[in-house]
Amino acid sequence: MTYDFKALMDFFPYFLPAAWLTIVVSFFGIVLGVVLGLLTAFARISSKPVFNLPARFYIFVIRGTPLLLQILFLYYSLRGIFNFEAMTSAIVALGVHNGAYIAEIFRGAIQSIAVGQMEAARSLGMTYRKAILRIVLPQAFKRAIPSLGNQFIIALKDSSLASAITIKELLLKAQQLGASNFKMMEMLTIAAFFYLFYTSIFTWLFHKIEVKLSASGNA
Repeated sequence: MTYDFKALMDFFPYFLPAAWLTIVVSFFGIVLGVVLGLLTAFARISSKPVFNLPARFYIFVIRGTPLLLQILFLYYSLRGIFNFEAMTSAIVALGVHNGAYIAEIFRGAIQSIAVGQMEAARSLGMTYRKAILRIVLPQAFKRAIPSLGNQFIIALKDSSLASAITIKELLLKAQQLGASNFKMMEMLTIAAFFYLFYTSIFTWLFHKIEVKLSASGNA
């Protein structure tokens, strides 16, 4: 079997819709994950069991089960209860999965902020909410950037598992074209190119953010 380099150029345009779909699923999955993660992080560090225990259970279940299982479970559950489409189910599943990991990232970053800073803010008359928003979160976000960047890259690559519920993202497109034209290696190479391109952009972007935040912190 010979590798057909010409097929890379011939079939590259066929991947563009799938490449865009991968971005859409990843973007909304990450956004939902950040929202869930931040809310869960605060619930996780709460001293009230009504918040703390559900957050612990959520993180335990998600981190202890495979993402593919979660996608399939939520797909069949949401489709049966709310009649959700596969696209919506994939975004929810990826968001729920990312949320558990992002929650631990935020929790660690928040707890790394010295308690004295919160006490000082409260002594100046700030409410707890204002102190969190103005003092704690900006510093915690800065410290969480490297870990968040890694998690976002993982989330992008994990979007390939949405192919299990017929989402025509890059991996499924490569499999479908490879099965029809018998050039599976070439099709997988094109899919790999897009993933490498996307992850390179993420890596570059978060590096720039880290450098900028470090510079502002040293100013």
